[in-house]
Formats: sequence, structure tokens, C-alpha cells
Amino acid sequence: MERPRFLGLTGSIGMGKSTVAGMFRDEGVPVFDADAEVHALQGPGGELLGAIESAFPGTTGPDGVDRAALGAAVFGDTEALARLEAIVHPAVATRREAFVTVNAMCPFVVFDIPLLYEKGGYRDVDAVAVVSAPADVQRERVLARPGMSEEKFERILKLQVPDAEKRARADHVIDTGTSLEETRAQVHALVTALGGAE
Repeated sequence: MERPRFLGLTGSIGMGKSTVAGMFRDEGVPVFDADAEVHALQGPGGELLGAIESAFPGTTGPDGVDRAALGAAVFGDTEALARLEAIVHPAVATRREAFVTVNAMCPFVVFDIPLLYEKGGYRDVDAVAVVSAPADVQRERVLARPGMSEEKFERILKLQVPDAEKRARADHVIDTGTSLEETRAQVHALVTALGGAE
């Protein structure tokens, strides 16, 4: 079956990945947002609530998954995390397949996946674009977020493949350490190089 080329979009915390994903959408390129799908599946009335409640009693309610309670249930417990991923990943994969089917006639689509390298998702895409910015810019952006601390930021960084390694492994690097206009120009050039949108 004919299918579009898959471009994996990733980047460490604070690099501007969501902003860049929006720029691809502005260019008319379909974007599959893995995090948004997980939120929908676990939100109010989400189709995974029953399975998650069965596996981790007391972690869901009328507003969907209680992220703090579920986080506490799996944090530092690799077996519990694997149980949760066994519930979530197949559901996200099903939604991704539906997304590809709907956009089958496009030259390429973007999979916005934060932990593309960390979780092995890079094996499922045709090319990878890494969103990157200088370390001082990244730090400033992240520490400006509500509830963020130096300690929390360092902990998150330790869980992510280092930016330099991501850049080295990427097929394309989108620099967000510049102005929005310059970043948008990079995205436009990449869309053109990959065959444009529909």
C-alpha cells in the first residue's frame, strides 16, 4: 500500500518542539501529536480509563486519569511502568494507523514524539528532524515554566538522550535559538525539500 513518508519530530525539553509542530501544521502538513493522543485517551471519558483503573486502582476519576496518583504508582517501578505502557502504547498505535490512513495521499506526515530516541520510535520513521537550541536558551525557557526547579530540570535532562547526540543522529536539525521567522523559514525549506504538503 502506498503511504506517506514518516518524519519523526523530536527534541529535548524546552527546545520548542510544540512550536515547530505548529509551523508544520501551518504549512499544511498533517501532524500526529503522540502526547495529545495520550491525553485524550486518559482524559474525561477516555477509552483507557477502565483498563488503567483496573491495573492501578484509585488513579482515575471523573476528570480522567489523576496524573499525580498514576505517576506515584509507576514512578521508579519498571514493572508497573511496563504494565501502563502495555495499556497505552497499543491504543496510541491504533490511532496513529488511523491517522496514516486518513492522510495516505500526502507526500509526508509528521509524528511529533518527545521520546523518539529514548523509546526506539526512530526505527518506525523514514527520517528524523530534531528541534534544538543552545543550552542556555533551553535552560531559560524551562526554568520559566510554572512549578519548575533546577533539580527537576536536571532530573528530566538525565532521562533524555543528550541534545548533542540527538543532533548527531538526526537527518534534519531545526534551530529554534533564532527568531520565530528564521525557524519558520527552516521549516518551510524542509517541507519544500520533502515534497511539500498536499
